[in-house]
Amino acid sequence: MVYRMILNQNAYFGRGAIKEIPGAAKARGFKKAFIVTDPVLADPKVGTAKKVTDVLDAANIPYEVFTNVKPNPPVECIKDGVKKFADSGADFLIGLGGGSPQDTCKGIGIVTANPEFADVLSLEGVADTKNPSVPIFGVPTTAGTASETTINYVVTDTAKKRKFVAVDPHDIPVVAFVDPDLTDGMPRGLKVATGLDALTHAIEGYITPGAWALSDTLSLKAIQMIAKNLAKSADGDVEAGEQMAYASYITGMAYSNVGLGLVHGMAHPLGGRLNVAHGVANGILLAPVMEYNKDFSGEKYRDIAAAFDLKDAYTGDLETVREEAVQAVHKLTVDLKNPTKISEVGATDADLDPLSADALADVCTPGNPRKATLEDIKALYTSLM
Repeated sequence: MVYRMILNQNAYFGRGAIKEIPGAAKARGFKKAFIVTDPVLADPKVGTAKKVTDVLDAANIPYEVFTNVKPNPPVECIKDGVKKFADSGADFLIGLGGGSPQDTCKGIGIVTANPEFADVLSLEGVADTKNPSVPIFGVPTTAGTASETTINYVVTDTAKKRKFVAVDPHDIPVVAFVDPDLTDGMPRGLKVATGLDALTHAIEGYITPGAWALSDTLSLKAIQMIAKNLAKSADGDVEAGEQMAYASYITGMAYSNVGLGLVHGMAHPLGGRLNVAHGVANGILLAPVMEYNKDFSGEKYRDIAAAFDLKDAYTGDLETVREEAVQAVHKLTVDLKNPTKISEVGATDADLDPLSADALADVCTPGNPRKATLEDIKALYTSLM
């Protein structure tokens, strides 16, 4: 068996990491930045984008700011960004934000370098691009998606009300800057949603059949860090928030290379059809899908149980420990006040069939350790009504 790991060329971590952006740009001969962010982060009252533009101003690096970014990024925003980037004269991109700005940024960079994919829709799945993206600097402002270190991005086909994943080694940012100063200001709900997204990445990346020794090392460490710090971070603990920023990146290195599973396969349709925030959808689905997968997880739920400080993780009956691991994740979800039913986020009985069909077709679903049928998926959705 041959395993492949694709990581950033460079990455910087710690408070003040964005101050390394000018040096990284100048070392590569870059002249002008095109910053892709969302309207909230660009708002002067919020000031997040200004923290980055101040660094560029001090280094005399010109830039333009693109803010036509929406949650669950639609094809139309990427197309607009491709045009605006071409008009800007910029030679590198900065993806500043959570998953939506960074995914939009990746789409812009890939289509610019591979104009034969200008429809964007043809990027679905394992995209057969020939050229690396326009160079991207990934600057996360949330602790969850890990877009700054992955080879994936998610796009919404608004015409068909569906989200799809593009998997492309050409889209990975050349440099990542994980600066907790930018994640401190997340509101509680966003800390919860993005933290549950990170936990889902870590657990799915740990139990997917493609996992191996190096990815397991990363995934398990991330599970341990998130179990210890997510609730504290949501309550405003700054040190815990810093650890969450690092945990998100650590699990991103793993899942980007080994894949995910049915939680993501079922979460994407909730976003595409009902516009549910991705982390919220993952939080609803994680414990139920863990329950569905538990007999196909080997001994790995013992490690998950241990991460949640369950005392019998390595001494108890395996079936019991697996159930305890599921319940620990469920309890965390409840304690964080994330929804636990899809009916809470707008799903109706009429949605079950289209949601199930989309989930079965999702690129993440085959990475699940238990092969899911259409009937299985519908039964899971139905149990969450």
